[in-house]
Amino acid sequence: MALALFQAAMNRIDWQAKAAIDAIFGEDSTAAWVPAALMLGLAAAAFATRVASRWFLFNAGRDAEYDLRARLLDRLHLLGTGFFRRMSGGEIMSRATSDLQQVRMLLGFGVLNLVNVAFATASALQVMASVSGMLTLACMATMPLLILASRTLSRGLYTRMRQNQAALGRLTEVVQSNLAGVRVVRSFGIEDRERERFDEANRAYLDASLALARLRGSLGPLMGAVSALGILIFFWYGGALLLRGPDDGGLSPGSFFAFWLALARMTWPMLALGFSLSVLQRGRASFARIREIFDAEPEVVDGHEPAPDRVEGSLSVTGLRYAHGAKDVLRDVSFEVPAGHSLAIVGRTGSGKSTLAKLLARLLATPAGTVRIDGRDICALPLSAVRSAIGYAQQDAFLFSTTVSRNIGLAFDEPDSAESVERIREGATDAQVLEEVLSLPERFDTVVGERGVQLSGGQKQRVALARAMVWEPRILILDDPLSAVDARTEAAILDAIERQAQRRTVVLITHRVAAAARCDSILVLDEGRVVERGSHESLLRANGIYAAFAAEQQRQGELEEFAPSRASGGTE
Repeated sequence: MALALFQAAMNRIDWQAKAAIDAIFGEDSTAAWVPAALMLGLAAAAFATRVASRWFLFNAGRDAEYDLRARLLDRLHLLGTGFFRRMSGGEIMSRATSDLQQVRMLLGFGVLNLVNVAFATASALQVMASVSGMLTLACMATMPLLILASRTLSRGLYTRMRQNQAALGRLTEVVQSNLAGVRVVRSFGIEDRERERFDEANRAYLDASLALARLRGSLGPLMGAVSALGILIFFWYGGALLLRGPDDGGLSPGSFFAFWLALARMTWPMLALGFSLSVLQRGRASFARIREIFDAEPEVVDGHEPAPDRVEGSLSVTGLRYAHGAKDVLRDVSFEVPAGHSLAIVGRTGSGKSTLAKLLARLLATPAGTVRIDGRDICALPLSAVRSAIGYAQQDAFLFSTTVSRNIGLAFDEPDSAESVERIREGATDAQVLEEVLSLPERFDTVVGERGVQLSGGQKQRVALARAMVWEPRILILDDPLSAVDARTEAAILDAIERQAQRRTVVLITHRVAAAARCDSILVLDEGRVVERGSHESLLRANGIYAAFAAEQQRQGELEEFAPSRASGGTE
């Protein structure tokens, strides 16, 4: 609306300019002040509407970018592991930053210019056609050439823009992986190789950018040349009509000037059309890349039943089967854990323990009807209800680049409140990481760095364990939380886990018999199947896989005790 009002005001300025100039060259030149005064008022109105149009359209572009970024994050939260295997983190970051900026330019500056071209053309043509239809047709003779050139270059811009953004995504992935793995790069001494990989991606991005820049650079001169041809036609033919005069079927000075103002007003948007087309095609290419994220189908979807008012915490699994492609990872897994009881799941590496833990928490696509909480199928429940009832501490501990306190209190709405701080300290105590946190430079306010790079593997694991403990869900799933701790620390953490089991259901994924022995019941997996189940004592008597684990770990413990004693007595 503002752009339409602006062009309407400019249209009236053209006509008032005609009236003023004709009055100057007429019998009563003093009459020119009336249209001149109207031109001044119209110019002020045009200025106000022009500013308003830019204000609203540019703000609309920013608002759209804000909404798209929020929806993009929501979508990424829904997508499963299959999507993230197909699209790298660097590629996603490129689409969430650079591509979104191009979409914002399209919805702001691009829309502004394209709408302005349409209104300016209609407004100018009304003046031009009213002054002289033949001169208008002559000046518009170059329009087909302009349309043909813009269509041809527009297709090339779209293709090269997609290539440019894809090259940027690959470059971002290389940089991000080097930042996240900087310690690994240094420890293996492969800086030169990683620099070569970066140079290769950087060169590919440079080549794609230069190809795009060359095509964009040709747009302005080409549009300008075609528009200049129309201006030359105007001065040649329009000048002849001016010399002929209105009495002989020509133009008056005022008509000539009004036609020139209208043509110039239409020519300038045409000259900017090249840049507008560039913005349009860049925005289209970027939006197409973003759509690949929005169009990706989530592997795990919300159920349609209402969330339960209260969760007791009983867990049952019936006939669970899960496969990666053609390979079965889990086959016919069934068990039950009553509310308030604990279950240990033991098995060799690759037996399917971690996959089972993720399926229980619906982090993978759990088959319908196989896992139930309090007798209700978790696939029929809302994801928010399932994940608020089930706390999951993953095997590969992930920490955010913030303070220790905020990592432990991640689930709290106000992690800095006095109550939250006290619970965070209790969680650190239970996870046997309090003393080490207090020895850090800023204690709980120490920033742990990207993925917890400032902490050791054991510290990261225990901070993640503390985070799961302070959440206090009804069902707590711990995926091998003791793999990076010593025997004394393990015993203290197991005491804390036993206290947790008194208040909620606990599923402990572990390969340590000492940890499994503290649980009410034990499940043994082998090649995706349940091969043994029972208490610690009954499984030892069964003399199966679990008993073999126990004997092997006992021998290993005896060797570890023997080695220090032998080292201390070696001088005798």
